[in-house]
Amino acid sequence: MDWTEIIVEVNAPDTDKAGDIAQMTVPYGIYIEDYSNLEQEVMEIARIDLIDEELLQQDRTKGRIHIYISPTDNPAEAVAFLKERLEAENIPYNINTEKCDVEGCLENWKKYFNPIKIGEKLLIRPVWRDDYEPEGRIVLNLEPGVAFGTGTHETTRLCLEALEKYTFKGARMLDVGCGSGILSVAALLLGADSATGIDIDELAVKASVENAQRNNVQDRYKGIHGNLADKASGIYDIITANIVADAILMLSGDIEKFMDDKTVYIMSGIIDTRLDDVLGGLPQSLEIIGQLEDKGWICLIAKKKV
Repeated sequence: MDWTEIIVEVNAPDTDKAGDIAQMTVPYGIYIEDYSNLEQEVMEIARIDLIDEELLQQDRTKGRIHIYISPTDNPAEAVAFLKERLEAENIPYNINTEKCDVEGCLENWKKYFNPIKIGEKLLIRPVWRDDYEPEGRIVLNLEPGVAFGTGTHETTRLCLEALEKYTFKGARMLDVGCGSGILSVAALLLGADSATGIDIDELAVKASVENAQRNNVQDRYKGIHGNLADKASGIYDIITANIVADAILMLSGDIEKFMDDKTVYIMSGIIDTRLDDVLGGLPQSLEIIGQLEDKGWICLIAKKKV
């Protein structure tokens, strides 16, 4: 099978932020084309003012981010994730893929998505795989579709490990940017009494509801399409936000509305280069009580200061 190249085109001023989002989709790096400051950068690096004519003809108003998806990964998930996060940041974009269509790659990708053991209690099982052994673990049956969240990405795994530690019987859970619903369903299987998932992507909400049904927890799950501040209400024992650093910072003004002194707030999707930004931007009323790391990705656990 061929690799899939995803090309994200954004306005030049948005290139850095879009690059941070794109970096979340693959563990091995991305390639960015940004010619907005071509002459200055060439002079600073090469100390010459002769530039190839082909470079001079490049569009200075746009940035292009190239992401390469291996045959063992899911390009449909990456595209869905990019669309959701770029729209959350109000970044206009165009996305193109080459070498195969998204739906075709999704079907091929399924061949490589194996059951995954996470933490000490969970096993993520793709619904099309029957060749698995639970080994005493709680089985989470998952069909991600085009929604983000399979358990294969470090950010999701870190959240699941944190949920395993902090979920208790009877807990009320809020999942911000629920994607496939994997975190909500996991919390319910681990003993939570109820879970509410909210996402700006309507297809993600649909996928989360269907995954709740697959795991027979649909009576305790509520999927909401929309923004957190407009659609959610109440106080929760556990809140998860597996999104990007900038979106976590945007949430900081609203998240306390849904917390009391015992609420555990789990934040993931933070690349290590943005850790200080997130720590500096969180409300001073919150304190970090835990931190998990994996391959440059960080998950923070916070509570209100008492």
